[in-house]
Amino acid sequence: MEKLLWCFLTMISFSQAFGHEDMSTWAFVFPKVSDTSYVSLEAESKEPLNAFTVSLRFYTALSTVRSFSIFSYATEKSYNDILLFWTKDKGYHFAVGGPEVLFTVSEIPQAPTHICASWESATGIVELWVDGKPRVRKSLNKGYTVWTNASIILGQEQDSYGGRFDAKQSLVGDIGDVNMWDFVLSPEQINAVYVGGTLSPNVLNWRSLKYKAQGEVFIKPQLWS
Repeated sequence: MEKLLWCFLTMISFSQAFGHEDMSTWAFVFPKVSDTSYVSLEAESKEPLNAFTVSLRFYTALSTVRSFSIFSYATEKSYNDILLFWTKDKGYHFAVGGPEVLFTVSEIPQAPTHICASWESATGIVELWVDGKPRVRKSLNKGYTVWTNASIILGQEQDSYGGRFDAKQSLVGDIGDVNMWDFVLSPEQINAVYVGGTLSPNVLNWRSLKYKAQGEVFIKPQLWS
């Protein structure tokens, strides 16, 4: 049965509890441009991060139209503590603690896309895998620690902690299978995740997801299952 999330914003602030459920066959759908529609995720681990891997799938027709946010992880230390962002005509921007690197890609095929991004403080090495294929490794913010009490947002980019959204950076399309670990996955593990494995994620777990939605967000069956 189709699930539908309608959370209309009013002039009165309303606090909604985080839902907690298995999303393994579902995706969040953002059907139109908005600066009020988003999904907030609650991390299972509240510890600072000296390494991480984020894996997800998304499906959009925006790549040749404009830029958009894919994954926004803000803390009170930095609103771009972790950011995955598509920039039109350039590629994937990957930020940790504010500084960022660019993985050049001309466009995203109009098909469901899997990305897996990792970083470790000890070396500063970042990796980006797109549809099971690695890009050349880069260096970013060696020695940094990603802070605690994260505001994790899908559908929008945070230009402040938990807010200041710009409709021109919003995602229009589907996103799902969002998982996160507090360590760097090996190439073998990344390939296992790409073909559908989960490997017990311990920061964000799509099969036991804590989330809340605001604005016009639908939950629909995954188009890539």
